[in-house]
Amino acid sequence: MTNPDFSLDDELEATDGWDSEEFESGYADQPDPEDLTTGELDLAERHQLRRVASLRTELEDITEVEYRQLRLERVVLVGVWTEGTVEDAENSMAELALLAETAGSEVLDAIYQRRQSPDPATYIGRGKVEGLGEIVRATGADTVICDGELAPSQLRNLEDRLKVKVVDRTALILDIFAQHAKSREGQAQVELAQLNYMKQRLRGWGGNLSRQAGGRVAAGAGIGGRGPGETKIETDRRRINTKIAKLRRDLREMKGTRDTKRQERRRHHIPSVSIAGYTNAGKSSLLNRLTDAGVLVENALFATLDPTTRRTTTADGRVYTMSDTVGFVRHLPHQLVEAFRSTLEEVADSDLILHVVDGSHPDPEGQLSAVREVFAEIGATGVPEIVVINKADAADPMVLARLQREEPHSVVVSAKTGEGIEQALRVIEGELPRPDVEFKALLPYDRGDLINRLHQHGEIASMEHTGEGTIVVGRANEDLAGELAAYAL
Repeated sequence: MTNPDFSLDDELEATDGWDSEEFESGYADQPDPEDLTTGELDLAERHQLRRVASLRTELEDITEVEYRQLRLERVVLVGVWTEGTVEDAENSMAELALLAETAGSEVLDAIYQRRQSPDPATYIGRGKVEGLGEIVRATGADTVICDGELAPSQLRNLEDRLKVKVVDRTALILDIFAQHAKSREGQAQVELAQLNYMKQRLRGWGGNLSRQAGGRVAAGAGIGGRGPGETKIETDRRRINTKIAKLRRDLREMKGTRDTKRQERRRHHIPSVSIAGYTNAGKSSLLNRLTDAGVLVENALFATLDPTTRRTTTADGRVYTMSDTVGFVRHLPHQLVEAFRSTLEEVADSDLILHVVDGSHPDPEGQLSAVREVFAEIGATGVPEIVVINKADAADPMVLARLQREEPHSVVVSAKTGEGIEQALRVIEGELPRPDVEFKALLPYDRGDLINRLHQHGEIASMEHTGEGTIVVGRANEDLAGELAAYAL
């Protein structure tokens, strides 16, 4: 039976435009990918697969569907408070929770205790381990994260007693770095740090890593096994050492490329400014605001790891570079500092450091001291430093006033709204290194190239046009001053 209201012409007319590109894409107002910055493209790629909360239809009585679910790790946080105030302990646990969420976990519970020092066997003590086991079983957690670097024996004892996976703060940060590293150098640095961490913590379930094998079997190792006396754990450790040696060779080659670029900038006397600071303090946002770099910005810890360098100019035309660096954190694993040393050398070799601190953080002074500890470790304490107090739009004015009083050489900005950016640029330009040699020269009008180079790499105090040429007074580096000597007055 046909519908009397049905009209073939009306239905065909309703399909007009179905073959258009806007309809095929499904998002007519979606921006053109060619108009997006590299940071926006990276952020879109990172968020292609996200968990939607409160849409779970999982049954409590799981039978055949348990192998078809995709779920986040469910973690319990554990901390030991040995020094400082209660606020310090709570800030550290809050930061650990953010690290766990950044790594892709669901935090179920968090506990910490006061001790003079962590227990050498179980980190929190035998009695507390029993209480922690009850919390793990009650919440259904599958991972315990400890706020500190655990010894291999502590990890083994906790896993044996809790019957769930146990990781420490170092392994958690290494996992985040592994997720976010994109460049070849960054991935190699993270892998090197992970292998150095893993080498001392190899263990097997039961005795499967302690067995010896030799002859024609050799545990499947074949040619390359040293002999019948080598156990499986020794074979794995030897392979890790071989991989570490290869990664260090690769990083030395990459370091040579970075050093060549750095020497080229020095040869042209181009000043360099490094943006450093605590993770999620707004370094990438500040770089975008100052130079229109378009790098990835995300409200997450260690969102960007690979350094970005942009060429920019001062108001009077002088050229300098500005580089974003990896963020720091309290108790930054020494494996990461060692692996990222070639990248962190950019900070130590720069002419000026912009030390960015989050003015809205509960403990900005703690951020400043944690970053300066890393500065001391990489030999950057002698570099001139400007403290940039960011997120002024969300910070307490009393906190901003306190920070400015404690850090006289500081400037308050908001990379989000643009507040204070002009003042920050003036302070940066005033702190850039000045050319060494003073000069006064009469330049012919056919030497406009010298005047252009003076604008880019020198400092012009006055310029007067006369019938014979242009009288220029200012400062220049030695190479450029040598060329100006022929026209000196």
